[in-house]
Amino acid sequence: MTVVALVPAAGRGERLGAGRPKALVPVRGEPLLTHAVRGLLASGRVDHVVVAAPPAEVDQVADLLRPLGPAVHVVAGGGERTDSVRLALDAALTFAPAADVVLVHDAARAFTPPEVVRAVVDAVVGGAPAVVPVLPVADTVKQVDADGRVVGTPDRSALRAVQTPQGFAVDLLRRAHAAAEGAATDDAGLVERLGEPVATVPGHPWAMKVTTPFDLAVAEAVLAGEEGR
Repeated sequence: MTVVALVPAAGRGERLGAGRPKALVPVRGEPLLTHAVRGLLASGRVDHVVVAAPPAEVDQVADLLRPLGPAVHVVAGGGERTDSVRLALDAALTFAPAADVVLVHDAARAFTPPEVVRAVVDAVVGGAPAVVPVLPVADTVKQVDADGRVVGTPDRSALRAVQTPQGFAVDLLRRAHAAAEGAATDDAGLVERLGEPVATVPGHPWAMKVTTPFDLAVAEAVLAGEEGR
């Protein structure tokens, strides 16, 4: 059983306002991307990691990740997240053509615990063609129209916040991307469009997505607390 993980990390991260690609923003002295890749490898389930980096920073990212070992590969990403996933998947299948399971993981979810990675892989290996880690939604959610008026209040007991890594049978992810039209921020959503089932496993609060300066401060605090134990 061969597992490859794809990390689309070519985004500019304007909302974070750090003046550099979000994946390269440091937390406790190391870039988010380094934390994310290390967590994937620490799961003990991932054989190869392919990072889709900003084209202008491919060499820099390769140098950054080299200490993590030969299982980590860096390729140039695309203009949209969907493009980066496709480019990373194509690259992965050149050196791991017999891969059975593929994960897609956001570098911004840099502190996803290894046990979440293991749970996703184990679920795909166990027969689920697509798997996402999820958390219950704590906030009340409103549905609004184009003018911002509330038109409905979904039952939050049936809602889940989706995290990464998302896991797939390789052939299913390839079909989903081949059929995709335009950009997408959620690979499981592409699978849903094919009418294929998507299973869930429990996520973790630490798999939060670092998007804003506030998120970055929270991540700094969480990691500092762990280092202080």
